[in-house]
Amino acid sequence: MSFNFSKTVLMPGRWSILVLLLLPLANIQAQPAALVVVDGVVEQQYTRTVPVLGRLVAKQSGNVASRIRGTVSEVLVQVGDVVSRGQVLAKMDTTALALHSRQAKSHLAEAESRLRTARAQLALASQEVKRLEELQGSAAVSKANYEDARQGQNIAYARVNEAEANISSSRASLDIANLELTYASILAPFHGTITAKLTEVGNYLQPGESVFQLISDQQLEVEADVPAGLLAGLSQKVVVDMLFENNTRHQAQLRAVIPEENPRTRTRRVRFETILGDDPGRLASEQSATVFVPASATRKILSVHKDGLIRRGQQDIVYIVRDGMAELRAVRTGDAVQDRVEIMDGLEPGDLVVVRGNERLVPGQVVQVAEKQ
Repeated sequence: MSFNFSKTVLMPGRWSILVLLLLPLANIQAQPAALVVVDGVVEQQYTRTVPVLGRLVAKQSGNVASRIRGTVSEVLVQVGDVVSRGQVLAKMDTTALALHSRQAKSHLAEAESRLRTARAQLALASQEVKRLEELQGSAAVSKANYEDARQGQNIAYARVNEAEANISSSRASLDIANLELTYASILAPFHGTITAKLTEVGNYLQPGESVFQLISDQQLEVEADVPAGLLAGLSQKVVVDMLFENNTRHQAQLRAVIPEENPRTRTRRVRFETILGDDPGRLASEQSATVFVPASATRKILSVHKDGLIRRGQQDIVYIVRDGMAELRAVRTGDAVQDRVEIMDGLEPGDLVVVRGNERLVPGQVVQVAEKQ
């Protein structure tokens, strides 16, 4: 059946009413199918969270200090350089240290020579004691001669022990001299970035004097001041979401709750180990990060992408695709879950909600799904 609307609308009576009722349907059916992007309503586990402002802190940071006294001969790095563990950062003049090492070697050689002499003297003394023991009982050997030989042997033993002790002392001195030579090269204790250079070539350093400031940007934790009322949701090893200033989301795992409460803010410091992706961006110590701390037990919810919601007055509505047509649904929403919204009422799991192209849809309009998120 077809109608000539240009003429029929002028007819009086029930035909006019019928045409007026059919006009919206005719307009909808005359429109081409609208291309839309849809997203399914899903069931998911959800825990209500509270955002808490935190900051990135380095697990390793501190000053790199000189272990010996001496003059700086080379500075090999600058502020901002990334260094590896064991990398040489600066060198000190080794002239005096090399002389100490040579002196220690000479003392060791002298002690070894004295030991050889003492051992030779001990061998002679022992030989004399043995000879006199074999002649005991004859008129040629008196008891006094034998006792003198035994005493000489004991003295030789003592000289050997003294020479061996001198060798141990000389070797220790040589080891110390060689160790100081290695300390003349100031090494990076861990991988990190130089944040401050505190010396220059020609400066004279004392043991323990700071030379560089080094911070590890590869091992960062998040520290947040969490209100005491939220600590119950932080069970052991719980994983939480966190948001950086560049709007990238990552995760972090609870490592420790510091057992010290701030009496003014009633908060405790909590440390989280970061779980970062392949490209977290440029991170720095003291950079802010928002940590989403659990504030309720985990429950199952229905959710839909936030782009599917349309606000009409005081009511939230969505368009779902059913049998190739747009169907209007009023919904009741709950909490926001990242880029999704909790649906309390109005939708069922599996419903396909229009998230792109829903701005100009009307109920009953024919749609064509271009993409499913």
